[in-house]
Amino acid sequence: MKKKFVNRFLIVLMPSVFFLLTNCKAQNTSLSLKSKDNLNQISLSLSEDGQLSYKVTRHDKAVILDSPLGLTFENDDFTTGLSVVNVSPIEEKREKYELKVANNKTADHVFKTKSITFKNKQGALMTIDLIAGEEGVAFRYKFDNKANGSKILKNELTGFHIDQKAKGWLQPYNKAGDYTPGYEDFYVNVKSGDPISGARNESIGWCMPALFNVNDAKNWVLIAESGTDGSFPGCHLAPDSKDGMYTIAFAKNDEKFTLPLPDKGNAYPESAEPWTMPWRVIMIGDNAGNILLSTMITDLAPASKIKDVSWIQSGKAAWSWWSHPEDFTPEMYNKFTDVSASFGFRYTLFDAGWEKANKEGKIVDYALSKEVQPLVWGFSAEYFDSEKRKKRFKELAEMGIKGVKIDFWCSDRQEVMAVLQGVFEDAAKEHLLVNLHGTTVPRGWHRTWPNFVTAEAILGTESYFYEPRFPEKAAEQNTVLPFTRNVAGPADYTPFALTFRKYTRLNTSVHELAMAMIYTSGIIHFADSEEVFNSLPNELKDLLKEMPATWDKTEAIVAEPGKSIVLSRKKDNLSYVIGINGTNTALPVSIDLTKYGKGYSKFRIISEGKDPLMDFKVETHPINAKWKYNMAPKGGFIIEFVK
Repeated sequence: MKKKFVNRFLIVLMPSVFFLLTNCKAQNTSLSLKSKDNLNQISLSLSEDGQLSYKVTRHDKAVILDSPLGLTFENDDFTTGLSVVNVSPIEEKREKYELKVANNKTADHVFKTKSITFKNKQGALMTIDLIAGEEGVAFRYKFDNKANGSKILKNELTGFHIDQKAKGWLQPYNKAGDYTPGYEDFYVNVKSGDPISGARNESIGWCMPALFNVNDAKNWVLIAESGTDGSFPGCHLAPDSKDGMYTIAFAKNDEKFTLPLPDKGNAYPESAEPWTMPWRVIMIGDNAGNILLSTMITDLAPASKIKDVSWIQSGKAAWSWWSHPEDFTPEMYNKFTDVSASFGFRYTLFDAGWEKANKEGKIVDYALSKEVQPLVWGFSAEYFDSEKRKKRFKELAEMGIKGVKIDFWCSDRQEVMAVLQGVFEDAAKEHLLVNLHGTTVPRGWHRTWPNFVTAEAILGTESYFYEPRFPEKAAEQNTVLPFTRNVAGPADYTPFALTFRKYTRLNTSVHELAMAMIYTSGIIHFADSEEVFNSLPNELKDLLKEMPATWDKTEAIVAEPGKSIVLSRKKDNLSYVIGINGTNTALPVSIDLTKYGKGYSKFRIISEGKDPLMDFKVETHPINAKWKYNMAPKGGFIIEFVK
């Protein structure tokens, strides 16, 4: 009786078990992954001859069309003849952390993850990690073997196929030269697949991040990378983007400038195994504001390697070079220390030539006596050797210096990526902040090393000295860079430059001031002179004293790359709305200020004065729900909510 019952039970149960097992099998062998909100999906596929490709969708609409994947090594090939050998279960991963430099202080995102292992014709294994979240998707190649020797990667097939109807904002990747590549070119408004044009220098590709408006302009996509370390070079996109297919390209051998780098013929990526390569990141948004606020690059970067970050403080700095580029006297450095002291700035920056001035006038001691923390300039080649670098950082820290601006890297080669990690780590041990100039774009490093507070890699205000097209194009660029370069990491634009230089500024005074509040940078280095600071109305002086260098909460009110941007910014009990116009015509803005000014009774607006290029006007009004304003051509405004 008992035996018959068991047999009958099995007969009844078996179809259900079979159904369950086949469903599990289908799930586990699926080469697709969806975000928890089911909006973003990345799907891999294999052709009959074992070639690997992928596509990305949002709302089941393609944002990245079928695109190739695969790697070619010196002695191994993962481009054809691939087969699936394992698909991991889908897991959830939560990334919750705080950033020292951010639009929003806290990031908190849940991702779905999956790893798929492939075997090539020789039996070698390659794993691709997939990740999908509400802000986009990403993937990376990984090799878990423990083989002797190192692998040399000759080519990465990874592509990003953008529909040819799409338009985007791309920056040319300049060929190696005395000051290139340095990510200091204009972002160009292109149609998918267009050849390189409008570059400042001869160019051999496109930079990442690369921004596209896809899916009949319904979505925005930003292509970037994260987690690059000393096992891989910084990458860009190849120049040939026929039919809208953008492919990964490696740093070039000639990217050496004056760095002590060997001539390799080809600077291929090379590493021992196990080898985990950088994330290829595809951020997706229904509007450009979603891209601006995305933290996906830092979400995918390694967590902070600094346990105690209490000594890392954002702030503002006076800086003498822009207004007095030929004056390296102790008197000039001290004069700008006095500016920092009078405006309550935490820092002062001593640029090139500071060592001689310090011997003559003890400028470091003077800054410390004023309770201003000195930051100093250095040349990249002096920080290449590990032992010399550690010794130098120790010397600087013992002098009372709080940070280093290290200049003229001009290379994305793998050796440089490794040295940068060493710079962040060694500086952290001496409680020194790091600012990179003449450098590659950040790749999530400010999460891993929070003492990395800002970097150039941006066409900033020094271009009024060097680039004749900058005055005409600056306003437009200023409404593109927050959606591109600044998403990758903190940007040292060196804002607020009213004094006319070789190429005369066309942006209004308020536009220039607003730039200090549009970009994120752990240290804001103000560009202009003591005379300009002292000539400002009292309300603007107060604004500069109170203005934060990082934010607790940001909302994108208007987000139109190349046209206009309006942000709501909050820090502690401070609340602002800031806008800039990137066009040559007036732009109307309509905002419900009651939404952003809760708890305040009125607002102070800073706009253009009688001479729009030099003057300011300050007015105070009661908060209303239907505030309307016309932004001047290349103009802007700053609203400060007051009790």
